[in-house]
Amino acid sequence: MKSITIKGSKRESVGKVATKAIRNAGRVPCVLYGGGEPLHFSAPELGFSKLVYTPNAHTVVIELEDGTKINAILQDIQFHPVSDKILHVDFYRLFDNKEISMNIPVKIEGAAPGVLNSGGVLSLNKRKLRVKALPKDLPDVIIANISKLKLGNKLYTSQLQTETYTILHPDNTVVCQVRSSRASAKNADIEDEDEELTEVEGTTAVAAETDANESSEN
Repeated sequence: MKSITIKGSKRESVGKVATKAIRNAGRVPCVLYGGGEPLHFSAPELGFSKLVYTPNAHTVVIELEDGTKINAILQDIQFHPVSDKILHVDFYRLFDNKEISMNIPVKIEGAAPGVLNSGGVLSLNKRKLRVKALPKDLPDVIIANISKLKLGNKLYTSQLQTETYTILHPDNTVVCQVRSSRASAKNADIEDEDEELTEVEGTTAVAAETDANESSEN
């Protein structure tokens, strides 16, 4: 998985006054958890753009002023309710031999026959899936191959499991499916109505012919 570097500075004070001063300076107060005492630091708000405002998943390298580099993942982030400015960020330290859980985006691959040949519509039920794996096995994306999905078919999480990571959703969780479109459903209704009309017309014609035969016999 790709990493993004966040350059930070250790915080000398974690009080409200110091925190407000940090934010006024265009920096974000952060905390790194895992592996002992929490590490309090701050980082420029602009440095979070590639980490936060993206659909992709990344790990993080926290680079401090003394040259220390720590591998981590984004655990939680708080935004201002009005301005959407980043108020606070929590990170969790990564260890090579310890599995972690992370949300990974789903990437659609292939073309569904139910869409190409039957006029269906592909519905993506899960844009991200939570997985558990060692840091080295975390995927950038989870590939959902839809090349065998016919009209009405569904792709389940059980079909996407691998040996390198575990998907933390029930096996019957639907990732995507091919539904009937409104247009195709409407056309099907019209065809059914035409068939019924043909049957009615055919029945009427037979009845008329029978009546005519009975009249001629009398």
